[in-house]
Amino acid sequence: MSDDYLSKVSFLVVDDQDFIRLLVRQVLGVIGARNVRDFPDGEQAWKQFKHMPTDIVILDWKMEPVDGIELTRLIRLDPQSPNPYVPIIMLTAYSERARVLEARDAGVHEFVIKPMSPKTLFHRVETVIEKPRSFVRVVDYFGPDRRRSVKPHNGEERRGSGITSPPPPGGGHSKQAEIDALLQVQKN
Repeated sequence: MSDDYLSKVSFLVVDDQDFIRLLVRQVLGVIGARNVRDFPDGEQAWKQFKHMPTDIVILDWKMEPVDGIELTRLIRLDPQSPNPYVPIIMLTAYSERARVLEARDAGVHEFVIKPMSPKTLFHRVETVIEKPRSFVRVVDYFGPDRRRSVKPHNGEERRGSGITSPPPPGGGHSKQAEIDALLQVQKN
């Protein structure tokens, strides 16, 4: 990979912890990012997002007064959003299956649990750049297509016929590998 791979990509990092914002900026800098802005909450980030071009958003879940889910919904659904299609990577310690699905359903592209590894963060950034997904707009959802791969289907279309998800593994916090499997993250 060339040194300028991420040099022109504009990042917006949103986390209420100074240390995490510093860590993400440093990791992004090591992998070549030069345009990284950061904010301690979703409210400040939203104000800036409306006026500054952003290619990728990396955000935390739990922040006040506007959290990561609320910010994702603003980016995706607010008429003032300049780029509802921007890739969003959630970086959070909340790894319960229900939260992962809530983030996905709000329109988050990728999900990374804290403590993060630089390799995992880079892989998610690379994924949203190298493997962009189409967007879907239906009555109660606007965001990236949840299907990460197209599988051939022979037979009756069964969507919406009461298909349910399997029970959560262990019922508690998930590991990054379990989240990847749940979201069907493809490894290189």
